[in-house]
Amino acid sequence: MSEVQQIEVAGKTINVDKNGYLVNLGDWSKDVANYLAKKENINLTDDHWEVIDFLRKHYSEFNNSPNIVLMVKVFAKNFGEEKGNKDRLYGLFPKGPARQGCRIAGLPLPNDCVDWPQ
Repeated sequence: MSEVQQIEVAGKTINVDKNGYLVNLGDWSKDVANYLAKKENINLTDDHWEVIDFLRKHYSEFNNSPNIVLMVKVFAKNFGEEKGNKDRLYGLFPKGPARQGCRIAGLPLPNDCVDWPQ
């Protein structure tokens, strides 16, 4: 069983696992996203929110978190090659657009990502 830790955001206690992923996906909010991003030295911009919104929409539709290959493909198709490239997405989420992006978006670790501490 994974270790559960707690964070305090906007007066609410929220459980996260040992790698900082929310235990209860319903605990996510924009305040939580900003808190988690700040812990990772990321100041969320409109570009970050575009990725977060995509991740959350994808999870809502398919009940799984997308990996980087799918993210690049969908972003290129929907937003053009300039936005849909690996370097840009890694520039936004240096520890991994899928891994770090999903953590900040309040989603589980993508299935094909290895679960190791970050």
